[in-house]
Amino acid sequence: MTSALWHPHESAFDESGLARFALDYGFDPHDYAALHDWSVTERGDFWSAVWEFAGVIGERGAVAEVPPPPPAHMFGARWFPGARLNFAENLLRGDDERQAVVVADETGVTARFTLGELKRRVAGAQHGLRALGVGEGGVVAGIMPNGIDNLVAYLATVSLGAAWAGCSPDFGAAGIRDRIGQVAPSVLVTVDHYVYNGKRFDISDRVAAVVDGLPERPTLIVSGGPSWVEHFESTGAELRFERFAFDNPLLIMFTSGTTGLPKCIVHRTGGVLLQHLKEHRLHGDVRAGDLVSWYTSTGWMMYGWLVSALASEASVLLIDGSPSPGGENRHLWRVADGAGVTHFGTSPRYLASLADAGYRPREHFGLERLRWLLSSGAPLAAEQYRWAYDAIKPDIVVASISGGTDIHGCFMLGSPLHPVYAGEISCIALGMAVAAADERGLRVVGAKGELVCTEPFPSMPLTFLGPDGQRRFHDAYFSARDDVWTHGDLIEVTDRGTVIVYGRTDATLNPSGVRIGTAELYRVVEARPEIADSIAFGFVAGGTEEVALCVVPAPGFTLTAELADAIRRDLREAASPRHVPKYLFAVTQIPYTANGKKVETAAKAAASGRTVPNVGSIANPTALDEIAAFFAPGGVSPA
Repeated sequence: MTSALWHPHESAFDESGLARFALDYGFDPHDYAALHDWSVTERGDFWSAVWEFAGVIGERGAVAEVPPPPPAHMFGARWFPGARLNFAENLLRGDDERQAVVVADETGVTARFTLGELKRRVAGAQHGLRALGVGEGGVVAGIMPNGIDNLVAYLATVSLGAAWAGCSPDFGAAGIRDRIGQVAPSVLVTVDHYVYNGKRFDISDRVAAVVDGLPERPTLIVSGGPSWVEHFESTGAELRFERFAFDNPLLIMFTSGTTGLPKCIVHRTGGVLLQHLKEHRLHGDVRAGDLVSWYTSTGWMMYGWLVSALASEASVLLIDGSPSPGGENRHLWRVADGAGVTHFGTSPRYLASLADAGYRPREHFGLERLRWLLSSGAPLAAEQYRWAYDAIKPDIVVASISGGTDIHGCFMLGSPLHPVYAGEISCIALGMAVAAADERGLRVVGAKGELVCTEPFPSMPLTFLGPDGQRRFHDAYFSARDDVWTHGDLIEVTDRGTVIVYGRTDATLNPSGVRIGTAELYRVVEARPEIADSIAFGFVAGGTEEVALCVVPAPGFTLTAELADAIRRDLREAASPRHVPKYLFAVTQIPYTANGKKVETAAKAAASGRTVPNVGSIANPTALDEIAAFFAPGGVSPA
């Protein structure tokens, strides 16, 4: 059996948040299976316990869970119908003198804010938004980089009971329009430019086009401009918290939109708060005084996940710009070391870029406070786990976390009480009844299956925004299996309770009728030093699906016949003959969304000569043109 890369210290079974929670509610911290079983069978008791343990500010009410009308069991379940709370009040808690926010850009740390300073800024913005009529049931949208102004606008909006819809400024005009155009905000908070890799990008024309295309013109507030001063910088404003229902809309989050117009997912206030408190306080062992970072845009779900760490009385690091400005691999580590980051959040793509460059953070920085390395956006390969312990720090928890915008949280993630195994997510999250289901709908262990969740949980969305929202929400997650959440990931739950993610089911390869997750190929191919990146998809010719693989050679390498043979040999020996690609090409870039996710479905469509829907959601759409050219009649022969 594979040995663990890291084991928890025995003190964690007394001192960690997860251990203290288990002990408080009568469970042995060494017996996670029993704790998890309770969390999904006695759901009302469990989520009430999370509320109590985390000290949620507000009135909980007498009832925790309200089942949906029969015959439904999951779809339509409600939580804490008598609860009243304010999301911002729970984030803006604690000592006003404590550090709450650290802000950094491509030059390094630029500002620090105490909780009191943050609250004063939020109070000014709250006063301005209230004067503009923003309140319960309203929507405010933002086109903002990851800095203090976006955080202030977000917290001020939700403090008033309105919903926030955030969009990253690096989207093209079509990408912004496809998102903001669907939510009809009464106020639009934006910048007129952003900076990336030392270059200034003006977006004022994009914003003007979006505003002109809305059915009703919103009040436009531009960060750093006179409108910001007028509406958001009222001196002496009092910060007031009205409390709202558990189900009050908090966020409108946008899916990537790679298969059509982005879906607008409406998330509920209480569900997001409880889910994030559970994930931070219990699974991530986030403690008061910690500093949590995640390199993320404001349009990705990880932004909301990051700033919710304020509710655990931790501070958050907001990072804007390129993670490696001018090719400087040390940038994020210099910031993390200087600021004292305890939880470093990133993506497999970024870690792969460091490994490919031979960069070892531990050789340059002490990282004394760093306890956790977290990764999301794609499966973390086994070799990346080993690299992290060797190149970053040997005594940290490496935690790959997996969930989605759909639930604004995680189905599987790390734990301070679980060993870490290469290529495996440490555990299924408390409160989440996750399983791998085969084609018959039966739970399987030690084999691939679709990720399903069989019991309701509080951060299920309220609805999809727009016409027939409830029907579209139901069809997206509950139509494949009656009243069971089917997420769209191909996973394996191992005998020891860890989880291996093989990729999205809509990108699953199916040569010879055998399902293969794309991550299975990436783990093998990208372990070679000659390969910097890759993307795999199914290409159908003559009615038969074959594996297609496009690779980006590392600097100094080319895809020779010898290297192509070596890649095929690696896949045959490390995976199976079915994993060996019939089509193998070298490309200069791999298509990604703005959030750093490979878009296999778009690559497959381009290779097949079909129109790729919503190209505006792809950060580098020219990558699709390159793939299409290879597969076009008369294109280049594969290696």
